[in-house]
Amino acid sequence: APWADRNARLALEDGSVWPGVGFGATGTQVGEVVFNTSLTGYQEILSDPSYYGQFVVMTQPHIGNTGVNDDDMESEKVFLGAMVCRKLSPMVSNYRSQSELSEWLPGRGGVG
Repeated sequence: APWADRNARLALEDGSVWPGVGFGATGTQVGEVVFNTSLTGYQEILSDPSYYGQFVVMTQPHIGNTGVNDDDMESEKVFLGAMVCRKLSPMVSNYRSQSELSEWLPGRGGVG
């Protein structure tokens, strides 16, 4: 998988550091950590201006399994500071999918 070798860290204000594996664009981001309990709709969340600059922790453990497509955009670009998920799906299974999340996100500046 293309994201397998990318170390990532989520460092919180209290000093705790959570290690992970990065996907999406590379870089350092600073933002407020919030959560979203949606079971579906991660692409809409990524492109929702109300999440501008925030790190959204998805409570649904598997993200990316439906891929992404142009029809599910809430706006023209990604607004999140970063997306945090437990497991990025290595396989897409949706007839509407035009791309995998891990391939689509870097081109739009989204950090995961």
